[in-house]
Amino acid sequence: MKNTLIVAALAAVCLPAMAEINLDEADEAVYELEKTHAFLTWTVRHNGISGYTVNFTDFDAELDFKPEDPTASTLSVTINPAALETNYPNPSKKVEWEDELANDAKFMNATAFPEITFTSTSAELTGDFEGKVTGNLTFLGVTKPVTLDVTFNGVANAPWFGNRDLLGFDASTTIKRSDFGQTSLAAVISDEVVIEFSGEFLKVQSSLPGGPGPR
Repeated sequence: MKNTLIVAALAAVCLPAMAEINLDEADEAVYELEKTHAFLTWTVRHNGISGYTVNFTDFDAELDFKPEDPTASTLSVTINPAALETNYPNPSKKVEWEDELANDAKFMNATAFPEITFTSTSAELTGDFEGKVTGNLTFLGVTKPVTLDVTFNGVANAPWFGNRDLLGFDASTTIKRSDFGQTSLAAVISDEVVIEFSGEFLKVQSSLPGGPGPR
């Protein structure tokens, strides 16, 4: 029993506090995506009867966050369309299928268009911790305005990051792939694509007091 209490006490000291949903706790600073705690997926309807979800495994983002006026914040995102993962059940064919999905002109066409980008242009608040972020999405060489529904999940401090705060967000949107010139397999794959993100942003070192200058 004594050992159990000691372990519990150590865990309470070492583990970071849970995030508080409070904008007052967030610093005005530049934050970078904390890639070990970030998830980005896209989902289409398959045969009209199920959702088919794919994970992006290589993406990055930078957030210039203004907590006193979140609508003045800016966000930029880059995604590698060649880096994705499915739960294809046959290991011997999984690599082949994911390579086709990433590079074939019917799908992500990463060979011809090796980067997807999103750059915010405006933002608005729709609640205490919810908002909409509009920006330019470039996919398959086509740029269109897209609006994200965004939720701020709070601020946390992990001891292994020292004094560097973490901000948590969820975001989602739905686009039409035909808007970007992709109309392949229309009888099998829906035009609508649901994009979902959940992740953490880490305050960059240069934003800390006494930290190095801009990178």
